[in-house]
Amino acid sequence: MTGTPLGTASGSPLRVGLVGYGLAGSVFHAPLIAATQGLALDTVVTSNPERQRQARAEFPDVRLAATPDELFDRAAELDLIVVASPNKTHVPLATTALMAGLPVVVDKPVAGTAAEARELAALAEERELLLSVFQNRRWDNDFLTLRKLLNEGELGDVWRFESRFERWRPKPKGGWRESGDPAEIGGLLYDLGSHVVDQALVLFGPAASVYAETDIRRPGAETDDDTFIAITHTGGVRSHLYVSATTAQLGPRFRVLGSAAGYVKYGLDPQEAALRDGLRPGPGWGAEPESLWGRVGSGESPVTGGGHAEPTLPGDYPAYYAAVAKALLEGAPNPVTAREAAAALDVLEAARRSAREKVTVTL
Repeated sequence: MTGTPLGTASGSPLRVGLVGYGLAGSVFHAPLIAATQGLALDTVVTSNPERQRQARAEFPDVRLAATPDELFDRAAELDLIVVASPNKTHVPLATTALMAGLPVVVDKPVAGTAAEARELAALAEERELLLSVFQNRRWDNDFLTLRKLLNEGELGDVWRFESRFERWRPKPKGGWRESGDPAEIGGLLYDLGSHVVDQALVLFGPAASVYAETDIRRPGAETDDDTFIAITHTGGVRSHLYVSATTAQLGPRFRVLGSAAGYVKYGLDPQEAALRDGLRPGPGWGAEPESLWGRVGSGESPVTGGGHAEPTLPGDYPAYYAAVAKALLEGAPNPVTAREAAAALDVLEAARRSAREKVTVTL
């Protein structure tokens, strides 16, 4: 639900309060907010002095707050809250923002359970406020290219979708994302799994059943670092999804097999690396070199030249916040709803149960 469009004085941009300035806040949200017409990064919330200095250096006009309470004390001065803090804070902070009458963007996963996500969605609907989830990888270059191929019927009827988000990190980095405390909502199933499951559901529709394997491979690791999820979609497509920090040889990001052809694409979308390097959206944003294009064909491996190179569409993370601004200012559709995120959480919860009980879970 988008709620009632917000009016702004003299076309002034919507004032955004960003809670959290770690990886999600500093690398993704702040730069994308600042680059979006109609939005202005007003306040960053972080108690870390180094991160405060970083935020002020990157955005000299930004206001700083040490706690979310300081931000909510002046809720009347803001038009949108973005929650980019640790996972366990997503629900309480989003709830507080909605109760204060503010639209909210929440980083994924929006909640620890599908039930919590649906409760948040109901609250937003009751208060007629936008509640959107930052599933930025719907705007990855390979995902956009695959959607184009599917829309054009290039692959025929898709039978199997393989998606891998793999890394080689043989030593745990620590921090809440790798904590074994269930309250932290850490581990790869809920981190990278939130992305690959969301993509599969957007592409191929609801899940009918879920099977999963989760392992803790690395010495000293506390939570899953090598996970496989198999989804049978109601439409018949089977999705095989891999998320791992223990992959010494990386597989293709996508391998999609259909009745007419297949699509194989290696490598990650370049936008995260560009943002980490301090680059900002502008001309040529999200483009990748021809050498990294995937291939479409049948009957031969792409490694040996089978098929033809398929130009990769540019990735477009800026499109997410542009859609949020349009939803708030014009009443356009919410780019990612909390109820869509809840459907992905249904799958993640089923995957956790499947791995624990060694069963296939029917949804």
